[in-house]
This record gives sequence, structure tokens and C-alpha cells, in this order.
Amino acid sequence: MNKEIIMQFVGFTAKPLAREYTFMVREPSIEPREFTVAIANEAFSEHRLRFQDGPDVCSAKLRRELMNSANLALASHFDLTSAELDDYTNTHSAPRRTPFSRRPAARLNKP
Repeated sequence: MNKEIIMQFVGFTAKPLAREYTFMVREPSIEPREFTVAIANEAFSEHRLRFQDGPDVCSAKLRRELMNSANLALASHFDLTSAELDDYTNTHSAPRRTPFSRRPAARLNKP
């Protein structure tokens, strides 16, 4: 992706099968272009992805598509694949806490 490209998250639309995240991409000497990236609703209902992570995973997908395409006739709609979702969750998830990883509660000294 060219350093002069600006990618702006515009918003999302909840549809029956997916949430579509919209981005506006601006670069010098080319008219602004609108792109959408869709995430299947099952990703959220099966707790594979949190709603607040939607824009981040979609912007990463769009960034990859823009970097991999030298063609100006780039598609304007992309779907997030299950493999891309797994890759995102594996690299962005906090480590799971075990019952033994919590610190013990402070105890009050009683006379």
C-alpha cells in the first residue's frame, strides 16, 4: 500500500447474514473509493469475534487487499474468510487465564 493512501472507517450496516463494514480510501491523483468488507454473523454469534473488533479485522483485510493489488480495478467488496478470522483471533487474543493465574485477595489482619 502506498504511503500516501488514507483509509477511513465510515461505518457498518447490519444485514441478515453479515455485518458490512464500509471504508473510504483516498490517494493522490485518484478519486476516493469506497470499499466494504463483510463478516458473517456467525462469527459474532459463535463468539469467535467481538463486535468491537469488527472494524480492526476488516481494516487489516482491506489493507492486505490494497497491498496485494496493483490493479486499479480492484473489487470493492470483500468477505472475511474463516481462515482470516482464525488468524486474527490467534494474533489478537489475550491469553486465557486459569484459576491459578489470579492473585489472591488481600486479607485484613483482625486482632
